[in-house]
Amino acid sequence: MAGLIRSVAAAALLLSMTSFGFAANKVIIILDASGSMWAQIDGKPKLEIARESLRTVLQSVPADDEIGFMAYGHRTKGSCDDIELIVPPQAGSASAISAAADSMKFLGKTPLTAAVKQAAEALKYTEDKATVVLITDGLETCGGDPCALGKELKESGVDFTADVVGFG
Repeated sequence: MAGLIRSVAAAALLLSMTSFGFAANKVIIILDASGSMWAQIDGKPKLEIARESLRTVLQSVPADDEIGFMAYGHRTKGSCDDIELIVPPQAGSASAISAAADSMKFLGKTPLTAAVKQAAEALKYTEDKATVVLITDGLETCGGDPCALGKELKESGVDFTADVVGFG
């Protein structure tokens, strides 16, 4: 069953990253590194399923695609401010993203609204086509309103897309 879940998560992530003419896009992948990612699905921590899915997808992304990597909850337990752009969007970033995800700790909260906003701003969403892919297992835990933010970003961005790969 865990293999099936990994396959479905990888397929969902790949589909979200390839369904919109990815080459003309800058993308930031946001990984939920909150403490809840330690919970297990069929005996396997969700964080491991997320890492494996991410590695699988990154192997199939063309090297000239500009991909960045952001995480939240990976440095400070219980903090809503623990959001970091670890790998800025750039071509050939797949191995750096995989390495960052593989070495990451999972211990914080889920400030997903603030993380998506920071990613959109890093992508200059008001000037260029921008895509954010959020990999998460949970709901906002820091008081943000992701639905309101999504509407705001869509209305004020040139061509903004947010995709969520959720599991758990």
